[in-house]
Amino acid sequence: MSGKLSMRQILQASAPVQWTFSGVIVEKMLEYMAFKLHYQEAGPKEDIPIHEYMERLPPEIVLELLVAADYQDDIEMKSSDNKKEQKATEDSPKPIPPTPVEEIKTNIALIERAVSTLEPRFTHRVLRTLTSLRKRIDATVLKTAVEQVYSQDVPEKKTLLSWIPEASSADRGMDVDATISATKPTTPTPSVPVPEGEIYLRLLILHFLLTSSSTYKQALALAVQTVEKMQALNRRSMDPIAAKIWFAVERAYELGGELADARPLFLAAQRTASLRHDDDTQASLINRLLRNYVHYNLYDQADKLVSKTTFPESASNPQFARYHYYLGRIKAVQLNYSEAHENLQHAIRRAAQPKTAPGFYQAVHKIFIVVELLMGEIPERKLFRHPVLEKALIAYLDIVKAVRTGSLSQFQTTLSKHSAQFEADKTYTLISRLRQNVIKTGIRRLSLSYSRISLRDICLKLHLDSEEDAEYIVGKAIRDGVIEGRIVHEKGWMECTPQKDGYGPEVSEAFTRRIGFCMKLHNESIKAMRYPMNAHRKELAAAEGAREREKELAKEIQGGELDDDMGDY
Repeated sequence: MSGKLSMRQILQASAPVQWTFSGVIVEKMLEYMAFKLHYQEAGPKEDIPIHEYMERLPPEIVLELLVAADYQDDIEMKSSDNKKEQKATEDSPKPIPPTPVEEIKTNIALIERAVSTLEPRFTHRVLRTLTSLRKRIDATVLKTAVEQVYSQDVPEKKTLLSWIPEASSADRGMDVDATISATKPTTPTPSVPVPEGEIYLRLLILHFLLTSSSTYKQALALAVQTVEKMQALNRRSMDPIAAKIWFAVERAYELGGELADARPLFLAAQRTASLRHDDDTQASLINRLLRNYVHYNLYDQADKLVSKTTFPESASNPQFARYHYYLGRIKAVQLNYSEAHENLQHAIRRAAQPKTAPGFYQAVHKIFIVVELLMGEIPERKLFRHPVLEKALIAYLDIVKAVRTGSLSQFQTTLSKHSAQFEADKTYTLISRLRQNVIKTGIRRLSLSYSRISLRDICLKLHLDSEEDAEYIVGKAIRDGVIEGRIVHEKGWMECTPQKDGYGPEVSEAFTRRIGFCMKLHNESIKAMRYPMNAHRKELAAAEGAREREKELAKEIQGGELDDDMGDY
């Protein structure tokens, strides 16, 4: 064939393709590609010697060659389609994010829908946007939103506008954006929204007032008035928004320096919410009270509250995470490290993503690391390399190194160096208990190395004052489950129990706990499933129709109509 191309030019001109055909078929395919590449720019009047290529094809491979050609066409078509889709995606305009005013009006419409359809999921959808929305609102946005939501001059509108402070010079620059957003078509809202919509606007205003120290007193007054109005309405559909309101109320009292004064208000509201079965509000108030008690180191009162109340099972994961976190702190202070460790693990599992809530994620891991050390365990190294935890846990990493090496001098130096941070994290008291655990770590190493060791040798290796101290520390370690063994007082040594092979009642109990957890998760998932309203009535109607047809069929059989028809066969 004239003008034949080289194999390298053919491979460079064609796209990478994976073939599963024989060598003869591949060779003919490459020849055809070279033939096509050579004559693809030929004019319409130019004679293309197609017969020369056809003569080179053996008849016995024509069918297989046709299949290979179809396969190659499919690959080329798919690649061209993917390029077209990618180009269309790049050319399509990006959606413009809604302005804060539009988002507030849309949220009010969703709240109206939640109230009318008795579906709280729309309200939860609105509350999920609260974190991002409150960072973009100011006085101008709030005033524009209130004026557009309330088209009529009603007392609620005047009250809401009175709580919004005057816009600063920086905020007035957003008047143009608010005016432009008013001209865009948004979700229609009624002239006077439902009370839930008013409470939602109060929540936004409250968060805005809490951003400046000059408006803390105003925020506290608004919080008290909102609580009174909310309790007077007593609407079940307001429960999710009320839970957020109570968080803002606590924040207002805290920033105003009157957090202790909020405790009677929270206790009265918690009793009311428990009687009304407002689960979201009850869960939020229990966490508010626990945080209040822990803040003032009232751990006994916090423990009594936990024993006298029942946390709602239908509470959200963030509320459960906070509840388990406070339980972990309480149990750790009460020397119940096993339950504290379990609750903190639940808090970590139920918490939001680390980048979503980094502060809570760091606070849980700080107390979690200390509890693990108090239990005689060493946290994993990868925990301190987490991008969200790496800087926050530098001081705790030094403590872990001191405990791991069993050096009392290094432990005391690290404790005095980072004492300010530990006091700010409220972990200094727990970390100061680790002196005994530094010694326990050494005992645990000795129990793994020796099957039997005298108390005098333990005293020398761990630099203790006397054998009586060594006996006391070893006995406490055995009682706490740090090591497995027994003390032979007559002979003055410690006998260590050999390591178990991993089989026994403990394994069965562990599997039972896992199975119970999976079954509970399955039951909660079934309870959380949603079904369309009145869908069962269609099934009932279909069942009624089937029963009617069965009755008619039975009557025909009794009357002999079917027997007459079957006689023709």
